[in-house]
Formats: sequence, C-alpha cells, structure tokens
Amino acid sequence: MPLILFAFVVRVRDGLPLSASTDFQHNTELQERKQQLKVISKSLALFPERGTVKGRDLNIYFLSTEGVSYMAVCSCRLPAAPAYCFLEDVRWEFSARFDSSAVALASRPYPFLQFDSIIQKLKQHYNQSGGPSLGVTLAEVQDELRASPPEVVNLEGVQLSNGAANGHAEVPGTGPNQRLEPVSAPGILSLVLNIMCAALNLIRGVHLIEYTFQDDYDGIWNVVAFLLAFLCCVCQCQLYLFHSSLKRLKAFTLLTLIIVCNGFLFGLRNVWQLSFHMSVACISTVLTLTRKLQDRTSDCGV
Repeated sequence: MPLILFAFVVRVRDGLPLSASTDFQHNTELQERKQQLKVISKSLALFPERGTVKGRDLNIYFLSTEGVSYMAVCSCRLPAAPAYCFLEDVRWEFSARFDSSAVALASRPYPFLQFDSIIQKLKQHYNQSGGPSLGVTLAEVQDELRASPPEVVNLEGVQLSNGAANGHAEVPGTGPNQRLEPVSAPGILSLVLNIMCAALNLIRGVHLIEYTFQDDYDGIWNVVAFLLAFLCCVCQCQLYLFHSSLKRLKAFTLLTLIIVCNGFLFGLRNVWQLSFHMSVACISTVLTLTRKLQDRTSDCGV
C-alpha cells in the first residue's frame, strides 16, 4: 500500500474543495477517511495550523495557512514529519500558481482541476522515495513539530463543534448532509429482540399492577422495575435508529438501568430469562456504538 493515498485542498472559510488527487484504491478505511475529510473541512477555522486525525491503518494530516488547508490521507507507516513535508510541498506549489484573490473568488467546487496533476507527481515522488529529497527540509519540519506538536483531532468533537457553529444542538449527522449507515442484519435482529423484551416487560408490568393494587402494595417496586425496563428497551431502539449527541453516555446509561431492573426482578424471573434480557441489552448497546455516520451524497468523487 502506498504511503500517501489521497490529498485534498480546500478553502478554510467554508470548506469549498479546490483540488484533489485521483486515486484508484478500493479500500474501506480510505473511503471512511475521505468522508471524514469533508467533516473536518467544515470546521477548519476552529483548529490550529496543523492537525492530525488518527485511524486504524490510515491517518489524516492537515496544514492550514493563508485561507487554504492542505489535507492528506496517509498510511500509519509514514511518520508525521514526511507527511507534513508533503503538505508543505503541496502548499508551495499551490501558492506559486494561484493567488489569494483567485481562491477567494472561487464559487464552485474544484475550480483548480489543473492542479491535480501536480499533486499526483508529488504523491508519486513521496511514495517512491518515502520522503522529501532534501534532508534539511525534513529536519526543519521535525524541529517545528517538536516545538509545536500538531493537535490530535477527535472526529466526534469536530462534528459537535460543526453543529454548534451552525446553531444546531445536534451533530451534523442529523442534518441534511449526513445519515447513519444502513441498518445491518444483526441490527434488525437486535431491534426485533429488543421489541420482544419491551413487550414482555410491559405485559408483566401491566399484569402485576392488577395484583399489586388488590393484595400486595409492596410489589409496586416490581411494577416500576418492569415498566422502567420497558421504557429503556424502547429508548435503545430509538438510539440505534437515530443519531444523537452524547450517544455513548446514553447507551451505557440505558444498559445500566436494564441490568439493575432485571437484577431487582430476580425471583420473578429465572436465571435464563434474566440472561436473555441482559444479553439483548448488551448486543443492542454494542451495535448502537459501532453504527457510524456516512454522508448522504457523494461530492464530486471525493
């Protein structure tokens, strides 16, 4: 796999794409990183000059200066210094060809398509040599990174900041540009099981109400436990289907409540019934946390 897979030039002011490299890699993580580039590009004004987004096998590096941001998706095998050397070279070539007024007046995506070939040449050079041809340039960048390390950007934080900047409480994933990944087969199974657990909790709770108010007022807490477990199951379904801010906190809170409720109902339910309800809650939590955001539309092949 090459060290530098994709490069992207955008306007900092509004994230307008100015130029991008052409790639023919059919890599799932690369496609995810390219989607993340669009999210990051909308919030570049909130971040310092240099930043990094860590990934499993691929990292994102960006360098913003003079109203333009230069971004790249690189293999984790490539150290940060050569990656920023590459971005510096792209910046130098771009600024030598296009002045700030041309960038400011751009009104449509990718107005500088002719620059794509320059990016391709730089990518080829770095992928073949593993770094810049001038060692002194690499040393200078290494010194700069040691003096001022790039900020490690959390993507969820970027999304929250982007939503706040546009006056919305929710992250962009709930807006017109993004949505959650399609519901998977395990997700459908989880929803069915969760609905079944919710129905069982509701039926037992309603049935218990009759005897509680007739003979056993002390059993009111069992009714509360059944009905609270029912509400938590319904909320788990909603949290899986629709993206929400603080998703991790909400998911673990619902899981904890379901476990506590079922623990309280020990005696009214046997061990197998308790294990079933808790297992369904755990599976639903895992699937909710692993379901990711994706863009609704694909912008100009990026």
